Amino acid sequence: MAKTALITGATSGIGYEFAKLFARDRHDLVLVARSAADLARVAGEFRYLEIKTATISSDLSKAGAAQEVFDAMRSQSQKIDFLVNNAGYALYGPFAQSDVVQDLANMQLNMVSLVWLTRLFLDEMIASREGRILNVASTAAFQPGPLMALYYAGKAFVLSFSEALAFELKGSGVTVTALCPGPTATGFQDNAQMHSVRLVSGRLMEASAVAKIGYDAMMAGKPVVISGFANQLMALGSKLAPRGIPIRVVNRLHQPVDKAVR
Repeated sequence: MAKTALITGATSGIGYEFAKLFARDRHDLVLVARSAADLARVAGEFRYLEIKTATISSDLSKAGAAQEVFDAMRSQSQKIDFLVNNAGYALYGPFAQSDVVQDLANMQLNMVSLVWLTRLFLDEMIASREGRILNVASTAAFQPGPLMALYYAGKAFVLSFSEALAFELKGSGVTVTALCPGPTATGFQDNAQMHSVRLVSGRLMEASAVAKIGYDAMMAGKPVVISGFANQLMALGSKLAPRGIPIRVVNRLHQPVDKAVR
């Protein structure tokens, strides 16, 4: 019997690669993203497969959007077996110069909608004693991030929430996995207007590779996975180093390539 995966932020980057992995394994798809046109394009790519593909155009940075997604599934009596909370974006620049409306929308998407969707779909998973949830965190979760303070804090929230929930659900048949990618080749950098920043100036991990690592960890029921050996070392270093050092390193990495930082 086919199972169904709901993926947010499914039309590009890591979310799109997740959709391809689920489709490869013949799971039905529910693709969620803001752009109806992009959703139609991506859904069309899976028409040759013997799977069902539904789309929901929704802006999860708006209050109530998560409930609308859940209600759409409930109205169709559609059971969700895999929930991939992937949608998210970063804001780059000093927090004191930020737009508070954009900040709140960012928090709504990166944290509130993720929690809301998880809570809404969790009851049926627990009742059926099966289900897998994957929340996309980041290596940003392991230290503060000057010039991206809200994003780093949000990803720390996602990681902590996911680990705690995974522990609570032991023995329930439901697993929760936090995927922590480092810098990845997606549209993320352009959207955050940080393409000239040191952190993303080198060779980046491909979104397909990151998604495969997360997919395999999710299917294995692992609570946390960090994509790539270099990112694993970075996360370990952040834990072991004196508290003031990682924040200085991140601050330097967040500067433009041509700017000297002491």
